[in-house]
Amino acid sequence: MDISVVVPLYNEEDSLGELTERIVKVMNENSYSYEIILIDDGSTDNSWNIIEDLSSLHGSLKALRFRRNYGKSAALYSGFGVSRGDVVITMDADLQDDPNEIPELYDMIKKEGYDLVSGWKKDRRDPAGKTIPSRFFNFTARMVTGIGLHDFNCGLKAYRKEVVKRIEVYGEMHRYIPILVKNAGYTKIGEKVVKHSKRKYGVTKFGFERFINGFLDLMSLSFVSRFGKRPMHFFGGIGTLVFILGLISALYLGIMKIVHLRQGVRTPLVTDSPYFYLSLTAMIIGTLLFLAGFLGEMISRDSPTKNLYEIENKIKV
Repeated sequence: MDISVVVPLYNEEDSLGELTERIVKVMNENSYSYEIILIDDGSTDNSWNIIEDLSSLHGSLKALRFRRNYGKSAALYSGFGVSRGDVVITMDADLQDDPNEIPELYDMIKKEGYDLVSGWKKDRRDPAGKTIPSRFFNFTARMVTGIGLHDFNCGLKAYRKEVVKRIEVYGEMHRYIPILVKNAGYTKIGEKVVKHSKRKYGVTKFGFERFINGFLDLMSLSFVSRFGKRPMHFFGGIGTLVFILGLISALYLGIMKIVHLRQGVRTPLVTDSPYFYLSLTAMIIGTLLFLAGFLGEMISRDSPTKNLYEIENKIKV
């Protein structure tokens, strides 16, 4: 099979019919063998009923339905798990992504050898309240990760099949899939300017908190990518440094006490000095950090756990 189109959705009943027809039209015009995988992330509207009707019209359509809303990352992860195409295309269900971009994305994977091609909504049709924070976070992500993409969070992406089977999208990490791909060892990551349209139906499902969550997720992912498999390098290193500083301070206080006694100079008890307690605190904190690194190292040796999402219904999967 040439292409799997994975579409996560939540309360998008108005756009599903048009989106499916546009995808099918592009596939037929280019003679691709394909499947469309819709993942209903616990919608509370009529989305699933519309998906059932569409499945009777299009034999290539498959669908999963979550019992509750788990988030976009969970939907993508589940869609990746059942995809069979040599190239996997992801897009949002709100009609802001153009299915006509699929042939060029497919060629970049198959002919140019990219592992991942991420869309870049250069001319973005969103209000300033979304575009300005998005540019800031994309700039921050480029600086932190070294991946030269302009739009990490664009829903329109293309992957080699092997890539989606090797990454685990969890939490809110759908914003930073290129980083997950790079951490998995796939470094040929490209970018393509794609057409972006205004939302035709409904409203966005992401509020202002996505900006805060996005920044925290980036910091978390950056830390995990550097020290996730070697936590001792971080906690153990800092703990050792703090412990040594505390030990040196305590030794200094003790040596100065001995020197003063030999010189016949009356000095207060070492325990009367606040620096003694600061030194002791530093040694305790250093020891705890070292132990945290050691325990983290032991935990990281265990096999990774998978996120499990409760699927209520399936269609042709």
